[in-house]
Amino acid sequence: MTKSSQHASENNRFQVFFQEEKYVLLKNYLYNYILRKMAVEKNFQRERPEWVLEVGSGISPVMTLTDRIIYTDLSLKALQILKRTHARGSCVVADGMRLPFKSGVFSHTVCSEVLEHLEDDSEALKELSRVMRLAGRLIITFPHRKIYFANDDRFVNHFRRYELLEMEDRLKEAGFRPVYVQKVLGPLEKVTMCFVVFSISMIQKLRSKKVKAPKNFKLMNVIVPFFKWANRFYMGPVWLDAKIMPRALSSVLLIHCIRSDKITKNIDIV
Repeated sequence: MTKSSQHASENNRFQVFFQEEKYVLLKNYLYNYILRKMAVEKNFQRERPEWVLEVGSGISPVMTLTDRIIYTDLSLKALQILKRTHARGSCVVADGMRLPFKSGVFSHTVCSEVLEHLEDDSEALKELSRVMRLAGRLIITFPHRKIYFANDDRFVNHFRRYELLEMEDRLKEAGFRPVYVQKVLGPLEKVTMCFVVFSISMIQKLRSKKVKAPKNFKLMNVIVPFFKWANRFYMGPVWLDAKIMPRALSSVLLIHCIRSDKITKNIDIV
C-alpha cells in the first residue's frame, strides 16, 4: 500500500459510518452526489461504451447505466456494501495509482472526486491513460479553485483543490485531449458544505467521541425519507446556482477528455 493509499484508508472520516448499511446509504441521497452523477451520466448518453472503469467509486458510483463496468476502491468494506446494494458491474479492490489491469482494456473511464485524495495524482492519471484505448473517453470531476480549500476539504482528507488550467495541463501530460468543460456545482454548494462540516465538528467536540451510526432502526425509518426529500428539494437551488454563476466561481468542474497522444487547445465550455 502506498503512502497516500494508507493515508486515505486510515484517516477516512466516513469509514465509521460503514457500521450500519442503512445509514451509509444516506450518502446516496446527498444533493451534491446526485448532481455529480447526473452530470457524468449525461456525458454517456451518446456514447456506446464497451468496457467502463470507475476509479474510487466507494459505495456511491456515479456511472450506473451499464453492466459492462468495473468499480474500484481501496476499501473492501465499501465495495462489499456496493455489491449488495448495486447489482450491476464488478468490484475490484485497487489503488488508483497502481491499477491491476492490462493496458488498453477500457473504452471509457470515470474518475469523480478522486484525484484530490491521492498524493501522486499525476501517476493516477498516467495509470488511467495506460489502461485506456486510444480515442477512449475519460470523464473526470474535481474540486475547483485553490482559494476554496477549507474545513470541508480537510474533513474528507483532500490533499488539494485545482485550477482549471492546471488540471488541463495534467490531463494533456498524461495523454488526454480535453474536449469540453462543464460546470457541475457552484459557490452555494461550497458554502453549504463548509457550514455542514463546521456543525458536525462542533457536535463531535461536544460529545468528545467519534460519530457512530444510530442503532435505532425505527428512527432511521423516519430520518431516511426526510433526508431524501430535503436533499431533493435543495438540489434545485444548487443546480441553478451552478448554472448562473460564472465558471470562475464553480466549486466542482467536469472535463470530458479523449485518450490521445495529440494535444489541442480547442476546448468547448459548457
